[in-house]
Amino acid sequence: HYTADTTTAFSSVTHICRDVNYGWLIRYMHANGASMFFIFLYFHIGRGIYYGSYSFMDTWNIGVLLLFAVMATAFMGYVLPWGQMSFWGATVITNLLSAIPYIGPTLVEWIWGGFSVDKATLTRFFAFHFILPFIITAMVMIHLLFLHETGSNNPSGMNSDSDKIPFHPYYTIKDILGVLFMMITLMSLVM
Repeated sequence: HYTADTTTAFSSVTHICRDVNYGWLIRYMHANGASMFFIFLYFHIGRGIYYGSYSFMDTWNIGVLLLFAVMATAFMGYVLPWGQMSFWGATVITNLLSAIPYIGPTLVEWIWGGFSVDKATLTRFFAFHFILPFIITAMVMIHLLFLHETGSNNPSGMNSDSDKIPFHPYYTIKDILGVLFMMITLMSLVM
């Protein structure tokens, strides 16, 4: 349904919202779910700073790369419906990429396909917006691998002497309530 063309990109998103069954719900769940994901990500980073997790350099640096990958995914997803780019947005993403040693300037020119947003750029952004979440998932697994290498098996920071509290019902109810709270919040944003 989406067309990666600067003149019809916004119209194609409008078509998805109006003509596709529950297309509006899919779009707003996608956008608000991504925003909620960022909120949880910032909580996660804040907790890491509070508990001094930055001392685990490998785990922390992979986490920083994960944050950049999620930001890049969100940025490209934000550009897609509008079919155009604000000067501020172009400057931010270009500066971030051009800071990479050796390959930065070449990478910038390749990503943009020149220095304008056109059909080729939108197609490329659509492909990256689709493929990056899979790369992020793989990076999360590496993040967890390094986390567990240091003996960190308590990512929520709760008391590790958990044999005093049975897993069920305490943890199962806690997790179910957490998911329920997240879904209710997300649905209240969408509906």
